[in-house]
Amino acid sequence: MRSIILYLFIVFCALMLTPILLVCALYNRPEPLFFLGKHAVAVGEVILGLRIEYKGLHRIKKDHRYIFMPNHLSMLDGPLIFKSIPQNVRVILKQGVFRLPVVGQAMKEAHFIPVDRMGKQGGKRAVQKAVFMIKKNNVSFLIFPEGTRSSDGRLQKFRRGGFFMAIDSQTPIVPISIIGTYDLMPRGSYFIKKGKIKIIFHPAISVKEYHHKNMHELIEKVEESINQKEPLSP
Repeated sequence: MRSIILYLFIVFCALMLTPILLVCALYNRPEPLFFLGKHAVAVGEVILGLRIEYKGLHRIKKDHRYIFMPNHLSMLDGPLIFKSIPQNVRVILKQGVFRLPVVGQAMKEAHFIPVDRMGKQGGKRAVQKAVFMIKKNNVSFLIFPEGTRSSDGRLQKFRRGGFFMAIDSQTPIVPISIIGTYDLMPRGSYFIKKGKIKIIFHPAISVKEYHHKNMHELIEKVEESINQKEPLSP
């Protein structure tokens, strides 16, 4: 029942989004879209009965740029991380999401970046565009290094796109551990259980010592941080 109420709320938000989207496009100001998006996720948490415990969020400075890299267990992960980051963070998403009515257009206006995962060139273009945006506008990005949701709850092999982005833009990486979302909404499920989630923001990792040739060392360091998970408190 909670999931059905949430989907009805999403439809309501999409209807409310249309006039806001027109104003944002007219004045080229995406800030209201971020405001609406974050508050919609907050309401969604209440509807679903989610209890979220944050750790390490104090480490994130609002005026610094980062590349946030969480593990990926569920469709819940993206919205929850997007809402929790105290910045208007941009996101790299698969191309199909941008075809959603209204929501897809809002993502374009917010300068999210689509990536075509069918070929290497599509990923390369997305990374290059993100690097340009980071350098020009001093913005942060959210990217899931696994590329897709885990099918068994375990951490998958990382893709290199986000690490190219971090090294080429000289932007520190913030590893994030998400715990609990797999049990509440595993891959393939459209219904969400209520329960507890823990999100841990680990210390930022500087990329100054890394380059393309020793990128594997950076990948291992981020993977090690994300694997430093803690059990959910009772």
